[in-house]
Order: sequence, then C-alpha cells, then structure tokens
Amino acid sequence: MADQINTITDEKEALPKRLVASVVDAVGARDAAGLEGLLEPLHAADIADLLEQIDERDRASLLALWEGGMDGEILSELGDDLREEIIDVLGPRELADAVRDLESDDVVDLVEDLQQSQQDQVLDALEAGDRLVVEKALAYPEESAGRLMQMEVVRAPSHWTVGETIDYLRANDDLPEHFYHVILVDPRMKPVGYVTLGRLLGTPRQIKMTALTEDKFRTFRVDQDEEDVAYAFNQYHLISAPVVDEDDRLVGVITIDDAMIVLDEEHEEDILRLAGVDGESSLTDKVIATTKRRFPWLAVNLATAIVASLIISMFEETIASLVALAVLMPIVASMGGNAGTQSLTVAVRSIATKDLTGANVWRVIRREVLVGLVNGVIFAVVMGIVGWVWFGQPMLGVVIALAMVINMVVAGLAGTAIPVVLEKMGVDPALASGAFVTTVTDVVGFFAFLGLAAVMLL
Repeated sequence: MADQINTITDEKEALPKRLVASVVDAVGARDAAGLEGLLEPLHAADIADLLEQIDERDRASLLALWEGGMDGEILSELGDDLREEIIDVLGPRELADAVRDLESDDVVDLVEDLQQSQQDQVLDALEAGDRLVVEKALAYPEESAGRLMQMEVVRAPSHWTVGETIDYLRANDDLPEHFYHVILVDPRMKPVGYVTLGRLLGTPRQIKMTALTEDKFRTFRVDQDEEDVAYAFNQYHLISAPVVDEDDRLVGVITIDDAMIVLDEEHEEDILRLAGVDGESSLTDKVIATTKRRFPWLAVNLATAIVASLIISMFEETIASLVALAVLMPIVASMGGNAGTQSLTVAVRSIATKDLTGANVWRVIRREVLVGLVNGVIFAVVMGIVGWVWFGQPMLGVVIALAMVINMVVAGLAGTAIPVVLEKMGVDPALASGAFVTTVTDVVGFFAFLGLAAVMLL
C-alpha cells in the first residue's frame, strides 16, 4: 500500500481523484486500518490539501476515525478557517500531542490568528517552558520579526574554536530540528557573526570560529516588519539571520523557509486584492464570511459603474442619432480597461518587490505611456477599418480609432501612476488601484468616443 501511495504522490497531480475517493470510501466504511494506510505515507501538506477537498461532514468523520493521527505539521499547513474547525474537533490530549514537537515559530504561526479560546486551548497543551516562549513571541507586534522568528537558537561564544563548537553541538541534546548557522555572540549576548555548518565541519578543530564568519551577516530588529525581512532574505540570498532586541542582544533567529512563506503570502495577498477578494484564505471559507469580504469592493465597482453611466447619459442625443455608437463604445472601454490592468499589474508587482522607486518611476511611466500609444495606434487602425466596413461610414472608423488611441495612452499612464500615488499616500496600491484605474479608463473611453462622435459625426 505504501509503495502504491508513494507512486501516486510522485505524479504531477499531488492528490489524484482516486486517492481522495479512496479516503472518503474508507471513512464511510469505518475502515481505520485502510484510512491509516492511505494517509500515513502522505506529506503533511498533501493531507492538509485532502482535508480541504472533502466536505465538513467527511472531515469530522475522518478525524474521529483517524484518532491520534493529526499532528502539528498538518495543522500548520491548513488555512485559518479550516484550522479553527479542526481544532474544535480535536480533544485536549490529541491537540497536545499534535503541537508538542513543533518549533516555537510554528506554534506562533498556528495560534496567532485563532480566537482567544482556541489560543488558550493550544497554549494549555504546551509544557510550561514552551508556553512561556510562545506567549513572549505573541507579545511582539503582528507581522513583525518577533512573530516570525524561532527562539531555539544555536549560539557559541565568539572566542571558541571549531573543535570546541563541534564538541558542544555533539553534547547538546536540545538543538533545533533544523538549523543552518552557528551564531557567534560576545559576552553581552550581542551577535557578531555566524558560521555555516558546512564550513564548520570542513575546518580543522584548532581554527577560531571568527575566521569562518560569513560576509553577508546581518541582523533584524525584533519589531521590524516581516515583509522587510522577507525582502532582505530574497534580495541578499540569506539562509538564516539573527533577531535582536532594542539592546541588540540575540533573542531568536529567522530561517529562509519562514521568510519565503511571508513572500508567498504577500504575493497571494496582492493577487487577491487586485481582484477585490482580499482576506479569502481557502476554498473552505464559509459563505457568509466570503460574502462580507467581497461585498465592499463590489459596492465600489457599482459606484464607479454609475459614474461611467453618467458620462454616457451626457450623450443620449448623440447615441440616439447614431445607434452604431452604442454597439462600438464597449470596445473602446474594454480595450482601455485591459491595457490599464496590464500596466497596473506590472506596477503593483514592482512596488511590492521594491523595483519601482523614485529613481525610475518617470522612466517606467513614460514606457507604459509609449506602449499604450503604440498598441493604441495598431488597434486603432484595425478598429478604424472594422468601423468603416461594418457600418459603411469612414468617419465612424476615424472616431473609434482616435478614441482608442486616447484611452490606451491614458490607461498606460493611469495603470502606473495611480498605484505609485496611492503608495506615496500610505494606501495599499494592490487593494485600491483597480477601482480607480477602471473608473479612469471607462470615463475617458466613453467621453473620448462619444465626444468625438458628437463633434465629428453630427
């Protein structure tokens, strides 16, 4: 059975339908041994995906049948809402077994978004020393390095030799499960450098540790924003980095896996915000919660649509005189909207990665405007011919061509400038830019097309 499941999970599709169906069948048949055989070989992330794919009733039955199987790694992989649901189902003893072997940063990540009652439930499951460590981490600001770090640190006095450090590591039974550096500290517990395990193990015992320190050593303040930390990890190719308090004393360490999770969450958050679905964590989110999250931006879109409709209403007589305008004007607005979205996506992504700065913003805006102009001219020629052939009016083709050039140039400008301005104002450009860019392209597109038609055709 194990060989069969390993073969399944090696395929491109991590959870084939037949595996999910087999799990549901085993749950329905109350086949505990069969369920254990299906789940035991799977990675924690795959089990989390499986739990998200089955419905709430099957999840409850699975957890009841798979007693003792849930562990902390699986809980860490779950979305927030589903994690709360499963913690409610687990008994105190099973929850304690699940979280006992997690590193402190994983426990913090698991509990920080839970309701207070569930936080207490998880904390009560920890040993006194571990609970104190987690509570201390939770006292740091949200989305800070203090919340991101793990407090289990491998450190050594800066005057030690390689031999002394290796002897210490071999004699210590309480090392973290995963670590990449030995952090060197001075007598005041201030980090002065770190040494990779590879260099440590490949160097003669008598060599001083300070001779092996990495050039790219840097520290982070405990209250520093986790997004800045993740950016530094990605920018400077860090593997781990010490975290210090306000007195520059070592209090923890951040590792690359945690930093990359932050980057992934930031990218996912930006994508969701661009679509106006900020806050959705998984496909298991409840209907009411999802509705509440989407409603505000749908309301904003409605308001912007009304503004565009008011522009159209200004040209009622023009449209009534030439019905072809009603047929063609959505094309102008749609092309402008798509062009604006393209520029907006590039700009928001560049702002998030800190590639778009004050030093190059005008060059980027100029590029996007020129791209809009070139594409506008090309598609203007196409639509000019289409308008002429379709309705037999050459001037109608000229009107739609000119309107398309104007709107696509404005789209390139708005798609880049609006997120930059919002970012300068302290407003998240990923969250607010879309509505503004859509409004600008709709209003400019309709006004340019109908205004030119009123002047040139009537």
